[in-house]
Amino acid sequence: MASSKEYLDFILEQLSELEEISYRAMMGEYIIYYRGKIIGGIYDDRFLVKPVKSAIAYMPNAKYELPYDGAKEMLLVDDVDNKEYLTGLFNSMYDELPAPKTKKKKY
Repeated sequence: MASSKEYLDFILEQLSELEEISYRAMMGEYIIYYRGKIIGGIYDDRFLVKPVKSAIAYMPNAKYELPYDGAKEMLLVDDVDNKEYLTGLFNSMYDELPAPKTKKKKY
């Protein structure tokens, strides 16, 4: 099941107080970026984030779920109705996220 554009729009609205939120559609799902770094995504209308230490500490009771078969487990964000909570989560995670990979130029 692919994610709906309506759910993406809802999550983007919830993140509207943060700067530099972007997304990329990928096989019916959406990858969410925060200031250029991948923070998580929307899979089957579920908002999942990378299980970095800060996210685990911020959401100690979060469930681990698979975004899709064969993927690494991610944390389910269940309090998507709370803008302050999401803003705090993203800000706590940012420094721990890996820098974007630079694409090598082909010659």
